[in-house]
This record gives sequence, C-alpha cells and structure tokens, in this order.
Amino acid sequence: MKIYKVSSIKEMEQFKDEYGYKVNGSLEVNCSLDFTGRLLVEGYIEADESIEAGEFIEAGGHIEAGGYIEASRYIKAGGSIEAGRYIKAGESYGISAGLQITCKEKLTYGLKCFAGIYTWRKISDEEKTITCGKHEGGVIEYGILKETGIEKEEIRTLTAQ
Repeated sequence: MKIYKVSSIKEMEQFKDEYGYKVNGSLEVNCSLDFTGRLLVEGYIEADESIEAGEFIEAGGHIEAGGYIEASRYIKAGGSIEAGRYIKAGESYGISAGLQITCKEKLTYGLKCFAGIYTWRKISDEEKTITCGKHEGGVIEYGILKETGIEKEEIRTLTAQ
C-alpha cells in the first residue's frame, strides 16, 4: 500500500473529490488538517498535529494524531484510534475502532462507541480498552472504559505593578 506524506492542506488537493478527500493508501501528515467534507483513507492516518473534518473520518487502519481528532459526524478505524488531546464525534453519531481508543483529555460522541471489534481474531482486554481523561459520550456498546482523569492546568495570576 502506498504511503502519502503531506505537509500542508494545499498538498491534500491531490486527494480532493466531490465529498472531501479520499486517499487510496496510507496518509502521514506533518500539519493540522481542518476542512469541510470527509476524510476517507484506505490505510492508516498519522498526523503530527490535529485532524478535523466537517463530515466523517474513516481509515482502514489506525488513526493517530498528536493533537485532537474531531468530526461533525463519525470517526471509524479498522485499527486503533489515538489522540494526544481529545477525540470528538458528532452529537448524533459515534466512534468505532477495531482496537483500542485512547486520548488524554475528553472523549465525546453522541450515540455509541465500540472498541476492539476485530472479527477475525480473539481480542484481549487491553485491545478493547477505551482510555480517556474523561468520558462524556453516549453509550459504550463494546469495550472497557478506563478514565484516567484530566490534569488541571496551573492557573497563574498576573499582577500589575
């Protein structure tokens, strides 16, 4: 499977179609992606920063972002879903992952969440774990929830002299 490396949203234009972006391969991104429409990737998606789609995000493999992953509809991955910050799907949609789902901050979605839904082999408890700082979604239909808590940022007060 071909791996495409992009460093700007302009470089994504090669994948643009009438519905958003479609990549026949895997996608490695060295920038933030923020666009209307959908992101459909045959292989995996790895982004150094954040991924935000006006429709949905779907990958045949895993989805990984250093920042957040957000879609106004659903997020679906054949493998794991991992974000350095938060994961958010639309209010009337859900999240589905073949393996675990992980984010440091909030996990938010409207309806259902599934983790560890591989159908071709036995899944361990670790592979079906949904780890997040705080769960604010709908219902976990399949998977094991592990909330780690969100670290509060230190609040600094500036004083005028």
